[in-house]
Amino acid sequence: MHKQIVFLTSLLLTFTVLAACQDKSKRPSPPAQAQCKFSDGKTITVNYSSPRAKGRKVFGELVPYGQVWRTGANEATTFVTDANLTVGGKDVPAGSYTIFTVPNAGKWTLIVSKKTGEWGIPYKYEADELARADMKVSPTSSPVEDFTIALASMGGSCTLSISWENTQASVDISEKK
Repeated sequence: MHKQIVFLTSLLLTFTVLAACQDKSKRPSPPAQAQCKFSDGKTITVNYSSPRAKGRKVFGELVPYGQVWRTGANEATTFVTDANLTVGGKDVPAGSYTIFTVPNAGKWTLIVSKKTGEWGIPYKYEADELARADMKVSPTSSPVEDFTIALASMGGSCTLSISWENTQASVDISEKK
């Protein structure tokens, strides 16, 4: 009996370790990263999982309009900066955050949450929100299969863009001096 308990405990431990060591790059929605570096060396880094459209209607169906979305797949998207920022006119001090969005046909909202480490859904973090900022929405020039977050550096600022299917949402980010 004792040997069976030891064996089952060892087996359970082995499966737990294997699950924890899963290669995230082999997921259907692999990990991706975007980064912006300011002239003073300070950075913004966004880590996210990149789902694929796979011929599906994304916005308005797979990702419903008017509901908080984890903005990617798997774990919630992280937003880490060592600079004090203005994101869409809202103050965001240096730190680690999670970002969510609320997509709509003509307007998106970016949510910067102080709560980190969550899976992403269901969304229950209103009390932890640092800021909500409006995002500009435009059509993409061609279909985007892989969900993409990009940070484009332009002088002393960056533009965070989210692109997927046929939609791009963006918000300007500047370093507070």
